[in-house]
Amino acid sequence: MAAEHDLKRASQSRTAVSGVSTASAASLATLPDEELLEAVQRQTFNFFWEGAHPLSGLALDRCTARQERTNHKTAVGGSGFGIMAIIVAVERNWIARETALDRLGRILDALSAATVYHGAFPHYLNGRTGATIPFYRKDDGGDVVETSYLCMGLLCARQYFQRDTEVEKTLRARITWLWEEVEWDWYTRGSEVLYWHWSPNNDWAMNHKIRGWNECLITYVLAAAAPRYPVDPVVYHHGFASGPGFLNGQSYYNIELPLGMPYGGPLFFTHYSFCGLDPHSLKDRYANYWELNQRHVAINRAHCVANPGNHLGFGESCWGLTASDDPEGYLAHAPDLDNGTIAPTASLASLPYAPREVMSTLRHFLSRHGTRIWGPFGFFDAFCEQRNWFSDVYLAIDQGPIIVMMENHRTGLLWKLFMSVPEVQTGLRKLGFSSPHLERANDRESPPACRVP
Repeated sequence: MAAEHDLKRASQSRTAVSGVSTASAASLATLPDEELLEAVQRQTFNFFWEGAHPLSGLALDRCTARQERTNHKTAVGGSGFGIMAIIVAVERNWIARETALDRLGRILDALSAATVYHGAFPHYLNGRTGATIPFYRKDDGGDVVETSYLCMGLLCARQYFQRDTEVEKTLRARITWLWEEVEWDWYTRGSEVLYWHWSPNNDWAMNHKIRGWNECLITYVLAAAAPRYPVDPVVYHHGFASGPGFLNGQSYYNIELPLGMPYGGPLFFTHYSFCGLDPHSLKDRYANYWELNQRHVAINRAHCVANPGNHLGFGESCWGLTASDDPEGYLAHAPDLDNGTIAPTASLASLPYAPREVMSTLRHFLSRHGTRIWGPFGFFDAFCEQRNWFSDVYLAIDQGPIIVMMENHRTGLLWKLFMSVPEVQTGLRKLGFSSPHLERANDRESPPACRVP
């Protein structure tokens, strides 16, 4: 009974301080572009504020807008995106800085008390107890990829909250401690590749090597950047950047794709790592990542326009295939794995790569489907017109990139924060990346030129 009372009290407190309004789909569709983006970001933020776990403040893995917040399954990676969303909310004055710091303090309390595995967090945490909730039977331990999304959000918060106050100094110190405790090198098993999972109950039974182009670039960057337990650059070059799933070079819909699987795969590959990593002129020996992501998005959209499966609703203003719920469950949808399910996050989080096309799609979603796909926490996860199926669920890993990537398009806020992290710059340099952010950092570090008489 005491726990339930605490849940109710925390929920009431959360609602009282948010001040976030709910806008109707009809009114949104008529707004100018910047006002529309602001409204979509702000309402989507409700998921991470009103919809967060009421005690820990961590992001629920999924929820509906109607259910009581007694679900304790929180998402570690989704919470990383949620921390980035809180930064946006402070910067845009949706919530007070002090209120955000209070929420982040509770999140850090929960993370500090959680069960970790050589410093890495599991995929799911119980938001009340900090215990691991298994993802699968054997996936009941550390998840180094979800941990990397969490660290990305935490490091952005450490960069943003830089005031010389005890609260903010303590926040920065706590984040540094959590980040430095992750034993990235442990997850190589002494080899030249990172492994996704480790469990004290099942050891390396999942045996999932992280290689080939996918959503895990950020994992390798942070593993190389780690101050205490880094991996050698050879792990990136011989592990991630190897195998048949990395290099491509083929053309799809007359668009050449440098890296990745046929047709590029689901669009979250262009979102998750790049919530923090600024892809503009980000290059290494393998690719220009801005061009790669633009082409991936263009192929995904071109497929939906061509619509070889004759799915109802697909077209120039209705596209976006990525991992999401669908009428049968959950699937990583892509042009070569297309069952007619559109996920709003796929196109909306692609705003930096195709702004004109995404704005057209955003207005189409609101005007054609309205409240069937729009609710108190923003866009529902997915829909399939062909089967008259419309989700009533929100997922943390889909809501977060909408807010963050929209903000990156508008102001570059999270890109600037993450790319300014000293350890991140070290990691990128170790792996052989170039970026305007690194060049500016070099300029700041260089001594002034001497005048020759």
